[in-house]
Amino acid sequence: MEQIAYVNGSYVPLSEAKVSVLDRGFLFADGIYEVAAVLDGKLVDNASHLARLERSVGEIRLELPETIARIQEIQKELVARNNLVNGMVYLEVTRGADTGRDFAFPKSVRPTLVMFTAKKDIVGAPSAKTGINVITVPDIRWERRDIKSVALLAQVLAKQAAAEAGAGEAWMIQDGKVTEGGSSSAFILTQDDVIVTRQNGSEILPGCTRKAVVALAEERQLRVEERAFSIDEALAAKEAFITSATVFVQGVVAIDGKKVGSGKPGPLTDRLREIYVEFAKATAV
Repeated sequence: MEQIAYVNGSYVPLSEAKVSVLDRGFLFADGIYEVAAVLDGKLVDNASHLARLERSVGEIRLELPETIARIQEIQKELVARNNLVNGMVYLEVTRGADTGRDFAFPKSVRPTLVMFTAKKDIVGAPSAKTGINVITVPDIRWERRDIKSVALLAQVLAKQAAAEAGAGEAWMIQDGKVTEGGSSSAFILTQDDVIVTRQNGSEILPGCTRKAVVALAEERQLRVEERAFSIDEALAAKEAFITSATVFVQGVVAIDGKKVGSGKPGPLTDRLREIYVEFAKATAV
């Protein structure tokens, strides 16, 4: 059975899911997106993702065409219609399609809202056991990385460089410090057992999984410092890992071909992954 997508009020086969060539998401990357994980047919930490959606659209003065409650209803309906057990729901909202191409915001144009699902076994992913290698690349993105914009060209180039190097992720570097991964938040565990991840600000996206992992670690009296760290510090660390909605917690075992710690996902990384999966299953809606 063909996958079902949602486009501006209609549920349609994915092959028929289309928007105008004049849509501002296509012409200007004038839009926001979110990705929510699905476990056992339920949405993981979705309130956090929808809160970030509201913040991001607010930052670019884009009104949502539906209420947050209605958006969650659509997400759940897509999960049901596609018989999705494990995977993700992708959501994108743009400023809509005008009658021509003009940089200024159009008037009286309804925003575009599209959603679709994809299958993925996040919990059982082989890379969760083996860990991943990462490479480093310069961070060439714009200065408002806290907005979850669909303008992802810099991340595309970073992820392509990682793919060509046989790595699972790229860590982006600015002023000698790690900002974040191409599609993930970056963490290290220092030799004195401090979990370090960059503080929120305009330099990084406020990751929902990152936020949850930090809270879960602090609940267990683990030491967490939110600050920038260098690659040298990462290479000297006991462990390194990434977090995101589509990998949860995943060990980083090498950076630019140099081993991190034992060269395998460390015990804290594995434990945080277990804790997060427990949290995800217990709180999914």
